[in-house]
Amino acid sequence: MCSNCDYTIHGAHHHFGWDRSIPPVERVAPGSTVYFECLDSGAGHFKPGSTVADVGTLDFSKVNPVTGPIHIDGAEPGDALKITFEAFEPSGFGWTANIPGFGLLADQFKDPALTLWSYDKTTMAPAAFSKNGKVPLKPFCGEIGVAPAEAGRHSIVPPRRVGGNLDIRDLTAGTVLYLPIEVEGGLFSVGDTHAAQGDGEVCGTAIESQMNVALKFELIKGANLHMPRFTTSGPVTNHLDAKGYEVTTGIGPDLMSGARDAVSGMIDLLGKQYGLFAEEAYMLCSVCGDLRISEIVDMPNWVVSFYFPRVVFE
Repeated sequence: MCSNCDYTIHGAHHHFGWDRSIPPVERVAPGSTVYFECLDSGAGHFKPGSTVADVGTLDFSKVNPVTGPIHIDGAEPGDALKITFEAFEPSGFGWTANIPGFGLLADQFKDPALTLWSYDKTTMAPAAFSKNGKVPLKPFCGEIGVAPAEAGRHSIVPPRRVGGNLDIRDLTAGTVLYLPIEVEGGLFSVGDTHAAQGDGEVCGTAIESQMNVALKFELIKGANLHMPRFTTSGPVTNHLDAKGYEVTTGIGPDLMSGARDAVSGMIDLLGKQYGLFAEEAYMLCSVCGDLRISEIVDMPNWVVSFYFPRVVFE
């Protein structure tokens, strides 16, 4: 529990879609700090004893549950909600899966795969992978947002102007996020907590891990923000930079094709250098490798690069 928090929102208060008609479970004043009990993206489907067979029984209508919503007093359309990530309380267990039909290379990886993670929730030391890999951890919220103005239920899976499934790994402790408000009270919810993720989350899952999170809420009146923005409190890559990177590229007139080529090249490289099965390399790329647009002006071809941190195996 959070001793400095003004409110607690229990995990039982969760939902699976963005909808302005969902009644708030709490009303909070600006300046309040709220403790959210968040579920992982599988809503607890995977457990320490799970096997790859459990991937096939995952109910996709119940993925990415978000805890909430809460009503922020005084919040009106045109305002911005300022959210400061105060602290994370990890569980020590996580999972990564290749879910058939989902992910950047879904056409190449058609069979289910599952990796289970156990990590020290106190020290947050790098989590063991395979025989000699260790993945640095960085807890963050993948799904975070307020209700859209448009009536009806909206899928929890895609990101949108008011937040949602942003999957930005830098939304971690110390970061300040700003979201545009479209409905009275904002109706804020959060979930899909991760222990680590690479930029791109290429296989579709990160180290999915149940966590609780403390967030402070403030209002910026009349901000007229068009899209989410955020400010980090310091460097965002130094936990991975220590040993440098292996980098593969994709070059051509389409950024999506370039991204696929860069990731495919890294999967092949990791297999050759470290003896990983392709499915292992794919999932590992998703939890700690970074897709970057290296060049987007020298027409007709653009360059996408995939950075894999050497510290994982050294």
